[in-house]
Amino acid sequence: MSPIKSPLANAVLRSLRENGKRPDSAVPMEGSGLKVATYNVHKCVGVDGRFDPDRIFEVIREISPDLIALQEADTRFGERTGLLDLKRIEAETGLVAVPVEASARAHGWHGNVLLFRDGAVRDIHREKLPGLEPRGALVTDIALNNGISLRVAAVHLGLLRWARRQQADHIIGLLGRRAEAPSVIMGDMNEWRLGDGSALKKFEAAFGALPPARASFPARWPVLALDRIIANRDGLVADLAVHDSLLARAASDHLPLTALLDTSVLKGDSAPGDGLSAAAGL
Repeated sequence: MSPIKSPLANAVLRSLRENGKRPDSAVPMEGSGLKVATYNVHKCVGVDGRFDPDRIFEVIREISPDLIALQEADTRFGERTGLLDLKRIEAETGLVAVPVEASARAHGWHGNVLLFRDGAVRDIHREKLPGLEPRGALVTDIALNNGISLRVAAVHLGLLRWARRQQADHIIGLLGRRAEAPSVIMGDMNEWRLGDGSALKKFEAAFGALPPARASFPARWPVLALDRIIANRDGLVADLAVHDSLLARAASDHLPLTALLDTSVLKGDSAPGDGLSAAAGL
């Protein structure tokens, strides 16, 4: 009888099998749909210890998303300062950052930035999350020009397990107190376990079975599925993949996680707005 392996041991063995077959460039996602992504950019510091925002920009351009949530896009302490050239991103990719007005110099809310193309912001909500670390959630209702309205929660959960559980409860409660709408939660969950003590278990209980795990950390040799894209509509997340290019392996300690959203399941759905309307050129 073979010994029972721990979840971490199984993840390591799976990583050893899969990483030996990694291509030099990311495998294109097949099918049609709204392309979304989440990416912890690690304050633009790559696995070589070098601060290089241009590499992050190039990875975003490789992904070519319709909507992307970034984590750690600002400095963490003091007066938070944005680390990316948002004007260049808009000019060369068409992606516009959701304005948060948290600081004149910051890009996002507790480092969370949400960028989208071809649509209008209908509502923005900034929420502090419980725990010892400064963590936040950026919840945005977006009306896309393809007729789809979507609520997006860009999040970055903490390093402490008990705090992640509290933060998951807080996010679920926050969404539950708002008018019901098609919703996607995207971000670095800092959680790979699926047991009863896991924050992921709370999201599963609230929204149903989670999309498959995709190992995204560490970038050079991904073992753990720390990054997640979760929806409250069955079948909305139609495809899920890690963007595994040579550049992405160097630009941050996380690989980006991408997904195709099958917006056909949202026929008849619409996200409510609170009167805040702005064109994509915000």
